[in-house]
Amino acid sequence: MRHPPLTLPLQIYRAGLRIGEPAVAGLLAWRARHGKEDPRRLGERRGLPGRARPIGPLVWMHGASVGEVLSLVALVEGMIARRYSVLVTTGTRTAADLIGARLPPGAVHQYMPLDAPRWIERFLDHWQPDIAVVAESEIWPNTIISLDERDIPLILVNGRMSERSFRGWERSRRTAAALLSRIAVCLAQTAEDGSRFAKLGAPRVSVVGNLKFDAPVPPADPQQLNYLRPMMAGRPVWLAASTHPGEEAAVARAHAELKGRFPNLLTILAPRHPRRGGEAAAIGTEAGLRTARRSAGGRPHPSVDLYVADTIGELGLFYRLCPLVFLGGSLAPRGGQNPIEAVRLDAAVLHGPHTDNFAEVYSALDRSSGAALVADGAELTDLVGRLLGDGTRLAEMAEAGQAALRPFEGAVGRTLAVLDPFVAQMKLHGVHPSARSRT
Repeated sequence: MRHPPLTLPLQIYRAGLRIGEPAVAGLLAWRARHGKEDPRRLGERRGLPGRARPIGPLVWMHGASVGEVLSLVALVEGMIARRYSVLVTTGTRTAADLIGARLPPGAVHQYMPLDAPRWIERFLDHWQPDIAVVAESEIWPNTIISLDERDIPLILVNGRMSERSFRGWERSRRTAAALLSRIAVCLAQTAEDGSRFAKLGAPRVSVVGNLKFDAPVPPADPQQLNYLRPMMAGRPVWLAASTHPGEEAAVARAHAELKGRFPNLLTILAPRHPRRGGEAAAIGTEAGLRTARRSAGGRPHPSVDLYVADTIGELGLFYRLCPLVFLGGSLAPRGGQNPIEAVRLDAAVLHGPHTDNFAEVYSALDRSSGAALVADGAELTDLVGRLLGDGTRLAEMAEAGQAALRPFEGAVGRTLAVLDPFVAQMKLHGVHPSARSRT
């Protein structure tokens, strides 16, 4: 298939990253010094392999951060069941730390190289994937172009494009078309997402739903569950999960105002970025709350008001312990956080007005009364107080939320049905990427 030619902005982007590669390497070194990159694996971000390529056909799957890569786990399992090895890449340390413990045998993890042409070429020379599967909205020009030059099919799964992103791309329609036309198939979450991709030049778009509805619930350490549950027994408890700056203060104020009504109230606060645990604890202390940090060995003893869960990969533990969850990134204008895991673990959900990232699911949850909207910190305080005093309503919300999610399930099966012809053709032809000629 003939694609639209690369536009001048794309040519400048490619040339700029070739010439500016030393500056990008310097940026990586700076990020490593500040804890934003893993210094032991920094070479992977420059396309240097951290291990040998598995023998035989290889599917490459990429999820930039935690939510994206976890949504791919069921697809990884599906490919391994079809006897393909899988390379999983991520772009953040948090995602790497989390996915390392969740990958099944037959899958390996590496960091995704930055989008410098020479680094991408080095990465592809070593790994030689037979197909590439990218989650959500990862559109990196040099990666897309390099895959196309090698005739490696690129499939966008769980595709998402917000109205804001669409308007941005719309101002550069020719550039968008030059990139999106090089994607073999775009599998969108919703009809709105699919329409936006198609309008921007994606030639083959299907709407299959959101993989996150089928993702396994996050695990929890049974020993920690058995340890913490009796410690918290008899106390009204709620969780503020994945909070962003500005929201911790609203949570602390809510606890301070509700403490007279619930003297033994326990608030668990899990910042979206665990490194902000100290900041979150300080906000609680300033509000007059007795705080403890999990990362520092603290526990939610009866004398603790605010327990800061500033660790990685433990939301599954606290969702199981808390019947009421406020999902952050929604009072602050950050687009909201994924409510599916909390609902599937029997929590009633509260959220603010900023939920564009998960608009469809929040709308369904709100309509069913499985979740409730709070406009600001005052409404958060009021509704937390009312729900903590009404166990029956909490249980009804949890049940309604579970029912609201069921119609959305099945995206994994539909996605694998689209992937199957690609892997079947690869197996039928027996073409290994090393035999492909570059155009």
